Amino acid sequence: MSASLVRATVRAVSKTKLQPAWAALMLTPSTVNKIKQLLKDKPEHVGVKVGVQTRGCNGLSYYTLEYAQTKGDSDKEVVQDGVRVFIEKKAQPTLLGTEIGYVEDKLSSELVFNNPGIEGTCGCGERFNI
Repeated sequence: MSASLVRATVRAVSKTKLQPAWAALMLTPSTVNKIKQLLKDKPEHVGVKVGVQTRGCNGLSYYTLEYAQTKGDSDKEVVQDGVRVFIEKKAQPTLLGTEIGYVEDKLSSELVFNNPGIEGTCGCGERFNI
């Protein structure tokens, strides 16, 4: 078996305008801490997986969040402050730029998805509670 040689040329391009890119997913510090705390009790899991599910009146709902033992073949991996989050392929386009926050008050605690790509919400009340 012979090795093939690949050539590449690097050229300087003037007046190139850099476009800012959104991160696939961002976690608030409180979310990072909560996920680390939850994973401490589950040593066989390496992170969490986020997905979308078809339901509700708007078609998609972000409320599939589960522990993950491995990264799936088509999953996008986001690592932030030591926390690994896997995003299912179907969810990747809709979660682009989303920030996940962890909110806790006297009556409940929940993960809140702040998605800049959402044009509106239906108000059907679907959410993911911890």
